[in-house]
Amino acid sequence: MQRALGNSAVSVLVIPGDVAHDRATHPTGSSALVTERGRVVAPDTQVRALAEKLNAARRVMLFCGAGVRDAHAEVMALAEKAAAPVGHTLRGKEWIQFGNPYDVGMSGLLGYGACFEAMHEADLVLLLGTDFPYNDFLPQARTVQIDHDAGRLGRRTVLELGVHGDVRETLRAVLPLVEAKRDRTYLDRMLRKHAKSLETVVSAYTRDVGQHTPIHPEYVASVLDELADDDAVFTVDTGMCNVWAARYLTPNGRRRVIGSFLHGTMANALPHAIGAQFAHAGRQVISMSGDGGLGMLMGELLTVKLHDLPVKTIVFNNSSLGMVKLEMLVEGLPEHETDHEPVDYAAIARGAGMEAIRVERPGDVVEGLRRALAHDGPFLVDLVTDPNALSIPPHISAAQVRGFAFAAGRTVLDGGVGRMLDLARANLRNLPRP
Repeated sequence: MQRALGNSAVSVLVIPGDVAHDRATHPTGSSALVTERGRVVAPDTQVRALAEKLNAARRVMLFCGAGVRDAHAEVMALAEKAAAPVGHTLRGKEWIQFGNPYDVGMSGLLGYGACFEAMHEADLVLLLGTDFPYNDFLPQARTVQIDHDAGRLGRRTVLELGVHGDVRETLRAVLPLVEAKRDRTYLDRMLRKHAKSLETVVSAYTRDVGQHTPIHPEYVASVLDELADDDAVFTVDTGMCNVWAARYLTPNGRRRVIGSFLHGTMANALPHAIGAQFAHAGRQVISMSGDGGLGMLMGELLTVKLHDLPVKTIVFNNSSLGMVKLEMLVEGLPEHETDHEPVDYAAIARGAGMEAIRVERPGDVVEGLRRALAHDGPFLVDLVTDPNALSIPPHISAAQVRGFAFAAGRTVLDGGVGRMLDLARANLRNLPRP
């Protein structure tokens, strides 16, 4: 238990049945668990070196991970002084995006906005509390990293400077040494690019929404964001649900977004929601489940009903493993066994004894979600969404373009012309406008 708390991670203790039945050899006693964590304070030499680099750089960009959880005020103060755009990882989103006038979005495969451009145009990128795993999205130069775990420093990218310290304490130490930058040209340009990118994305899911079937999953996520409580706990399935959560859920410092962001385990959303609801009985808990993930652990619906947990299961039902399909296409492989026959999950949920509805028309989305969120008990909403709505990352490599083209060619030769045209049309709405 102490190891799990100390590492903020799962720990497993396996006790064979015959051992569990034996008497303990020695008195077991009891021990208090340590739940309050200490702070790692960076050495003065590293703090001074950090200040020198921040002052020497003309264009500074801050990239934040989950390590900024309690350092929001300090990051904002540094961004103001350094005239720096602030980007974030998926795990960092809920801790830094709210109340952030310097926000330029997210980088990585699920990213959006101007984060990628801001990072690659900067003279200095400051990684704050992140072990960002997508090396190809980092500039691999001009980078400084602050982390409380010295083993993470330089693990993902070449560093000009590594600072071993807690993000909040390090920024508090360096802020008095940072000179305010007067030139906001770079910051303002990135903010304008980010705003333009968001306008493009918003128009993608609002244009002709009333006529478009299957339903845009982006539209569902945006409505869910508007209707959910200010302190709602969202749990998110690995796959395309990660994309919709990253792009359309709005953090405010009170909401939580929980997923398998380190391991990428499928079918995690509903089990996470069950745990969150047991831990926070009075809070609204929403499981953003993909039909692929829900199908894998569908028995957890029985757990929800058995304990009468008021979990709201929102199923993005596109009869496809969308993220797997996208990964295959960019690798040059035509889609194979990623689509399956439609399943009525609302009927299954009703068979388990819980309230459920199936939504097939965009005009019914708002009322369906309102009904589910207002219900005093478990509720499942089965939304039939567009299987061709796949995410477009903020930066597309030449290799990915070649892979997609190769996969498209093979699919056409196999007789899948209509399928590829549908996919192309659906994703044009997500491409950045010139």
